[in-house]
This record gives sequence, C-alpha cells and structure tokens, in this order.
Amino acid sequence: MKFLLWLILFFLCWPLALLALVLYPVVWLLALPFRLCGVAVGAAFDLLKALLTLPARALHGFR
Repeated sequence: MKFLLWLILFFLCWPLALLALVLYPVVWLLALPFRLCGVAVGAAFDLLKALLTLPARALHGFR
C-alpha cells in the first residue's frame, strides 16, 4: 500500500517523492528512540495493571 501511494506521489510530483524516499530512513531513525520509550512505558503500565488486579484475580481463582 505504501509503495502504491509512493508511486502516485512520484507520478504527481517526482521531486517530492524522491525527497520522501531519501528522508524516510532518517525519519525512521529519529523516531526509533520515541518508539522504544513508548514500548517501555506501555510495559510499565501493563505491569502496574497486573499488580493492581492481582488480588481480584487471585480471589476469583478460589471460587
């Protein structure tokens, strides 16, 4: 799908399409730390949720 969108952009405005092709790896590398931070924050929230719901899940298992 991304390739088809790039082909349409290349057909409409080829300098912009080539600039996007060159800048895509740079943007990907700049966004990598933010994605890693997002994974770490998501894991921390999942751990907190698991710890807070542990008593309810443990009591549910005794029925």
